[in-house]
Amino acid sequence: MRGHTTVQEPDRAGRAIARRSAEIRATIPDLELSVDAHADALLERAAQQGCATAAVLIGACAAALRDFPRVNGAYRDGRYEMYSRVNVGVMIQTPQTQVVATVLDADTKSLSELDAEVRHLEARARSGELTPPEQAGATFTFSDLGEYGIHRASGLVIPSQAASLTAGAVRALPTLRDGAVVAGHQLTLTLTCDHRIVFGAQAAGFLRRVVELVEM
Repeated sequence: MRGHTTVQEPDRAGRAIARRSAEIRATIPDLELSVDAHADALLERAAQQGCATAAVLIGACAAALRDFPRVNGAYRDGRYEMYSRVNVGVMIQTPQTQVVATVLDADTKSLSELDAEVRHLEARARSGELTPPEQAGATFTFSDLGEYGIHRASGLVIPSQAASLTAGAVRALPTLRDGAVVAGHQLTLTLTCDHRIVFGAQAAGFLRRVVELVEM
């Protein structure tokens, strides 16, 4: 016996998420690839710049999108569309729901600018003040679940985009360097892409470029 059942009606945002999630899974043939990246340089750069690691990862994604135009595009009506601007949507978790806020022209901004803008958007999202224009125009989506202790997770490909990237938690792990085992840090990055426009080799190349930029 299940005992007493409590039934709740989802709000408008919850209904929209449920509808869009079902539509995405039913209509977009996605491909997922994951890779582990050394995170020591990432942590050092974030500390030097006084910013969150998410800002460094967003910057790496934005730079890599310039090198892989299909990943910064979409499959629509049987055609490949590649966008001229790199607008990174950032998934923001709130106690009630989740929203995607857009960092426009992310490839042109410094780490400090990216960090300040993401913090500003997060604060507005959690206070319920995010406006529709602040949620529009993303060409790619980034999500960071590291703060929840999740090591690996995959995201959905939002319609009108070709891919999304999800970052897991930075973990302290033994690392092999120059033939010796030393203390180090790693994180797992997972790319989910629409296989109608981003094929395996292209997805792998993009993910490898992101890792190169993270480990620099």
